Amino acid sequence: MSGVQSGNGAAAAESPFLRLLASGWIFVLLLGLVAIFAGLRPVQFASVYNLQQLAINAAIFLVLAVGQTYVIAAAGIDLSCGAVLVFSSVVSAQVMLALAGASGTTFGTTDAGWPVILIGTLVAIASGALWGVFNGALIAWAKIPALIVTLGSMGMALGFAQIASGGIDVRAMPEKLVDAVGAGAISGIPTLVVIAAVTAVLFGVILHLTGFGLHVFAVGSNAEAARRSGINIRRNLIAVYAISGALSGLAAVMANARFSTTTINGHTLDNMTAISAVVLGGTSLFGGAGSVFGTVIGVFIPIVLLNGFVILGIPPFWQTVAMGAVLILAVWIDQLKRRLRKSR
Repeated sequence: MSGVQSGNGAAAAESPFLRLLASGWIFVLLLGLVAIFAGLRPVQFASVYNLQQLAINAAIFLVLAVGQTYVIAAAGIDLSCGAVLVFSSVVSAQVMLALAGASGTTFGTTDAGWPVILIGTLVAIASGALWGVFNGALIAWAKIPALIVTLGSMGMALGFAQIASGGIDVRAMPEKLVDAVGAGAISGIPTLVVIAAVTAVLFGVILHLTGFGLHVFAVGSNAEAARRSGINIRRNLIAVYAISGALSGLAAVMANARFSTTTINGHTLDNMTAISAVVLGGTSLFGGAGSVFGTVIGVFIPIVLLNGFVILGIPPFWQTVAMGAVLILAVWIDQLKRRLRKSR
């Protein structure tokens, strides 16, 4: 009996520490990294231009990671988001090129207007959403593990993108898209950052303040209990994967605008970056817990690390080492949180 009491006492003594560790450590880490790099290289790192570039670099990853937050909160995984981004970017670029009356070998920019850009954007989002529905349907109806389904669709999406483009990037985008979105600003804030911020706020509200968001967490926490409470598990799974796919399509348009070309071979690790950001932000790999705000913080960790290492002259491959260590720490803390919940 005394041993049980001792164990309960230890758990109670650990609880405040674990709660503090679980709730704010990643934000403290981000602030610490910013303070260190700003202190060592104040002119280079803390300049308005560099901080602006940090936000722009994080924008596309944030849109991908918001979609991944929904999937992981529902106890799933989406390895295909980077490949879906590539597929959507190719299809969207080809549609805009065709509507502008330009050939597939056109370089630079076209004079396509906003109606063409709008159609291209809708095509990208729709194609991404269709890949998401494909993933969700196989997972929900065929009961194939999400890891296998999205690994397979990752290869399929990338393969179809290469088939559609002949393995050659589309190197011409509407000039208005490149100028207004890729390099433009709204009230002094880069347009890409505005799009990412609006996406994070909108989907954060949906996840945390609506019945659908509550269902996402319920499915991730205990699918069988959610089913018995009347939640349509299949519909919710298809919805979260569709959201992930649609946001991959939106990220594709942002990437096309920023780089003024598709980048078929440039997003192979985007899925891992997005997943890492979500886990770093506190969303549990086991589902049932997480937040979009945490994902926002998590996205900036690798961005700030790489930027700081480059400014300090540290070989950038050390960023991979540092990110691996931080990711392991994040998973360990997730385990601590689960242990804390079970001890209550």
